Amino acid sequence: MKGKKTVRSRMPADLEVQPVAPARWRDLERLFGPRGACAGCWCMYWRLTRSQWEAGKGAGNRRTLKKLVDSGATPGLLAYLDGEPVGWCAIAPREQFPVLERSRVLQRVDDQPVWSVVCFYVTRAARRRGVSLALLRGAVSEARKRGARIVEGYPIDPKRGPMADAFAWTGLAATFRQAGFREVARRSETRPIMRLQLRLRRGQVI
Repeated sequence: MKGKKTVRSRMPADLEVQPVAPARWRDLERLFGPRGACAGCWCMYWRLTRSQWEAGKGAGNRRTLKKLVDSGATPGLLAYLDGEPVGWCAIAPREQFPVLERSRVLQRVDDQPVWSVVCFYVTRAARRRGVSLALLRGAVSEARKRGARIVEGYPIDPKRGPMADAFAWTGLAATFRQAGFREVARRSETRPIMRLQLRLRRGQVI
């Protein structure tokens, strides 16, 4: 889009993105640290009612996420630099995120089934190195493998200069644009809904 800035990616050659699995739980714990990435969230904000999330802050939310990972589900992906976990991205079918369903701004655009990218977390030392873009592309690839036809995101589109990283945990619109996403709705000045339509690979069935 004219006038929109793009993200300049300086993606390290040794950056690796992997779906989270039980064997990678310790890596996810190490990445999130004792605060659970942010205020005891453990990436449960979108999956629980507000009262459940508040009551589970810290250890409770950690247990809920671990149970999800141990079940064999793949709630997100981890990014590694030199073998160390430096980033996280959450993705799943939209219906697994009831907070989205209750949101006025982020309510459904239509009745098409979509997979939703709802959260990013990148360590301070690894920011502005292309980690979020790599995670987003990895999330798209993982969703495609699991039969998704549309991947949807809910990034921030700041209107006045750079935004503090702490407030951009749903990603930046510029990153989504660079990954090929297009805006399909905007009910708030700074919160577009963006989509990427996927094509099935040859021989893939759903």
